[in-house]
Amino acid sequence: MLDDFMTRAILAGLGLVLATGALGSFVVWRRMAYFGDSLAHAAILGVALSFVSPVPLYMGTLLVAVGMALLVSWLAGRGQAMDSVLGVIAHSALALGLVAVSFVPSLRVDLQAFLFGDILAVGRSDLAWIWIGAIAVLGVLIWRWQRLVTVTVNEELAMAAGIRPGVERLVLAIAMALVVAIAIRIVGALLISAMLIIPAAAARGFARTPEQMAFIASLFGAVSVIAGLNASLRFDTPAGPSIIVAAAAIYAISLMGWRKAR
Repeated sequence: MLDDFMTRAILAGLGLVLATGALGSFVVWRRMAYFGDSLAHAAILGVALSFVSPVPLYMGTLLVAVGMALLVSWLAGRGQAMDSVLGVIAHSALALGLVAVSFVPSLRVDLQAFLFGDILAVGRSDLAWIWIGAIAVLGVLIWRWQRLVTVTVNEELAMAAGIRPGVERLVLAIAMALVVAIAIRIVGALLISAMLIIPAAAARGFARTPEQMAFIASLFGAVSVIAGLNASLRFDTPAGPSIIVAAAAIYAISLMGWRKAR
C-alpha cells in the first residue's frame, strides 16, 4: 500500500495534522502566528545545513528551528521587543539560508520544493520521521495540556498555582520547532504556519472547550489534506498550496456558519 505515492502523501498529511490541530489552537490563542512564520523562514537555513553536512534533513531543520526558538526566548527574557527580535532573526536566518543554498548547486533546483512543499515526493523514511515527530509533539501537549491552558488563560493565576509561564512558553516554542522540521517537506517553509493557523481559526467558532477546538482543528486539517490532494491530482496544481487553499475554503465556510449561528 505504501508504494502508492498518493497513499504516502495522505498519510504524511494526516501525520502532520495530528500535531497541528492541538498546537495550532495554542498558536491562535496566544497570537503566535508571527513566531511560527519566523521559525519556518529559519528552517531554510537548516535545509542548507543538511546539504553541506552529514546531518539528515529533518535533524538539520530541527536543530536550526530549536536554536532559533531558544535564542528568541532568551532575547525576549532580556527585555527585547518580541516582534523586533522575531523580525530580525527570521529574515536574517532566511537570507543566510538562501545565501548558503547558492553554494550548493544540487539544492538550487529543489529549493521550490522546500519553500512550497513536495508532499507527493514523500518516501517511507519521511513518513517515519513525520509520524514520530507528530506523536512526540502530541504527547508533550497532552502531558502539559492543563498547564499550557492555564498559562494561556491567565499567567498570574498560573504563577499562583506554582506554574512557571516561561517554561510553558519554551515547551510551545520547541513543539513548534519540531512541527516546522517535519512539515517542511509537506507544505514548505512558506506555508507551514498556515497549517497551524487556518484549521484552528476555523474550529474556534464551533468549539466550547479547548479540547473540542483542538479536535475540530485536527479534523479540519485532515479534510484539508484529503481535499487538497484530490484537487491537486484532478487539476494538476501544486499539492502544498492546494492543501492550504482547501483549508482556507473551510475557514470561509466556517465564517458563514458562525455568522448565521449568531
